[in-house]
Amino acid sequence: MDTPDAHRAIDAVWRIESARLIAGLTRIVRDMGLAEDLAQDALVAALEQWPATGVPDKPGAWLMATAKHRAIDRLRRERMIEQKHLEIANELEAAQAVAPDLEAAIDDEVFFGDDMLRLMFIACHPVLAVEARVALTLRVIGGLTTPEIARAFLVPEPTIAQRIVRAKRTLAEARVPFEIPRGAALAERISSVLGVIYLVFNEGYSATAGDDLMRPALCEDALRLGRILAELAPQEPEVHGLVALMEIQASRARARVNAAGEPILLLEQNRSRWDALLIQRGLAALKRAEALSGTLGEYALQAAIAACHARARTAAETDWERIAALYDALAQLHPSPVVELNRAVAHGFAFGPAAGLELVDALQAEGSLESYHLLPSVRGELLSQLGRLDEARAELARAAAMTRNARERKMLLERAAGLPERP
Repeated sequence: MDTPDAHRAIDAVWRIESARLIAGLTRIVRDMGLAEDLAQDALVAALEQWPATGVPDKPGAWLMATAKHRAIDRLRRERMIEQKHLEIANELEAAQAVAPDLEAAIDDEVFFGDDMLRLMFIACHPVLAVEARVALTLRVIGGLTTPEIARAFLVPEPTIAQRIVRAKRTLAEARVPFEIPRGAALAERISSVLGVIYLVFNEGYSATAGDDLMRPALCEDALRLGRILAELAPQEPEVHGLVALMEIQASRARARVNAAGEPILLLEQNRSRWDALLIQRGLAALKRAEALSGTLGEYALQAAIAACHARARTAAETDWERIAALYDALAQLHPSPVVELNRAVAHGFAFGPAAGLELVDALQAEGSLESYHLLPSVRGELLSQLGRLDEARAELARAAAMTRNARERKMLLERAAGLPERP
C-alpha cells in the first residue's frame, strides 16, 4: 500500500476506533492518561507497520492487541511501585493465554458500549472545570487532535494541551473510578455529559468569536457524540431530547448564511433548504423522549420548540402561542436569564411587541445579561416594531459593539442603518 494511502486509512481507522480503544484500555489500567499513551503507542506501531503490511481485516482488534502488549511491557519494565499495576500485568498475560480470540472480544458491542459510556462519564466528571471537560471529551471521545480543538475554539494550542494534561492529572489524583454511577450520581453526571455536548454544539452553531457565524465541524462532532450517547443510554429521555434538539437545529445550517457567509435570521430563511432528513431524525428522537417521560425535561422542551419551527411550512404558519407556552414551562423547569430572553421573543410574536418588551425591560433592570449582546439586539427589534426607531437604532448599535463575532456585528449594524428615519 502506498504510504499516503496507508496514512489516510490509518487516520480514518483512528477516528473510528480511538474512543473504543481508549475506553477498553482505561477499564484495564484504570488510568485515562496511561490508556491514551498506550493507544498512541499502538497508533505509532500502525504507522510503522501498516504501510508495508496493509491495513488488517480487523484494525480495531490489531490496535487493542498491540496496546495490550505495550501495557504489559511498560508495566513490567517500569516496575511501578503500586502492587496493583503488577497484578494488572499478570492478569493481562493470563488473559492473553486463555483468550486468543481477541477479535471476538473486540467486536462485543455490549462490552465496549459499557466502556465507552464509562469513559464519557469520566471525561465529563464534575471534578473538572467545564472547559477541561469539553477539551477532554473532544480529545478522547471525539478523536480530535489538540490542534483541531484549538482551531475550533480559537484558543492557543498550548492552552488546550494544558487543559487536557491538567484534566487527566486531576482525574488521577481524585481517583475517579471507571464505572457507571448509580442513583442521584447518575442524574448529576448525565447532566454534565449532556451539558458538555450541547456546549460544543452551540459553539459550532453560533460561534462566539471570529469571522464565521458557524463552525460546522463542531456541530458534527457534537451530533456524533449525542448519537453515541443515545445508543449507550437508550432509556434516558433527556439524551434523546438533546439529540432531537441538535438534529433539528442542525437541519437549518445551509439556510442560516448566504453565499457571502452572512447570517440569515430564522424567519427569513428559505425553508426548502432545511435538511428534511435531519428534521425527521430530530422529530423521531423527540418522540422517543416523550415516550420515555411523561414530563419533558430541559432539552426535550427546547426540542419541542425547535419542532414547532420545523413543522411550519412558512414563517407565517409558526405556532407562536405554543412556543410561548413551551418557554413558560422551560422557564419554570430551568430558570435562567437566557431562557427568559427567548421567552420574551416568543411572547413578542405571540402577544405583540409590547408584551415582549415588558419582559425584556425586566431582564435589563435585573442586570444579569448586561454583557450579553443579544439583550440589546432583541430589545432593538421590539422597539422597531413599536415604531420607537431612534431607541431601536441605539440598541442595535450597542449590540453590535458588544458581540465578538464579525458576521453578527455586520448584520446588526446593517439592521440599524436600514431603519427608516423619522419624518
